[in-house]
Amino acid sequence: MSWRVENRRLAVIDERAEPYLTEELKRTLRETYFPRYPTKRAVLLPALHLVQHEYGWIPQRAIAEVAEFLEMAPAETATFYEEYWLKPKGKYLLQVCRSLSCELCGSKPITDHIRKKLAIEVGETTSDGKFTLVELECLGACGNAPVALINDVMHEDLTSETLDRVLDGLPEDPHHFRDPVVTWEK
Repeated sequence: MSWRVENRRLAVIDERAEPYLTEELKRTLRETYFPRYPTKRAVLLPALHLVQHEYGWIPQRAIAEVAEFLEMAPAETATFYEEYWLKPKGKYLLQVCRSLSCELCGSKPITDHIRKKLAIEVGETTSDGKFTLVELECLGACGNAPVALINDVMHEDLTSETLDRVLDGLPEDPHHFRDPVVTWEK
């Protein structure tokens, strides 16, 4: 994990009419998360995750809304963690593992293939806003390297061909993209 340092004093907070933390998200937090945690403040990270899953990133206004809902001062908590996106990213986040095991098994050619196929560099988003490419240190699936996460779905034993099949088969709406091996209902 790395720490990101950003100058938040000059951040512009979006003042849109409708809130990011909708009544439905608040209800989910109250009914699902509040009973699991000892205090409201302890629900901060799940609340930020809910917002990010809903919008694909966490706007500054949403951070303020979450803080108000949880009765705490607007915190810089989201900037501490790499998994929170504080600026828009693509509908699909392509996260290629670059750990030693994956690198030895071919993660660099996978990353290069994505770069060429989508005409972006690591850390960039395609012009249509569909894909963002990043590299991660370890996804914990060394026995099936190389691996990558596409949104929250792990893909193991990747080759350029298997990756192309996955990318070409992605639905237009990323909310409809599910892990095919997970069979339990919500």
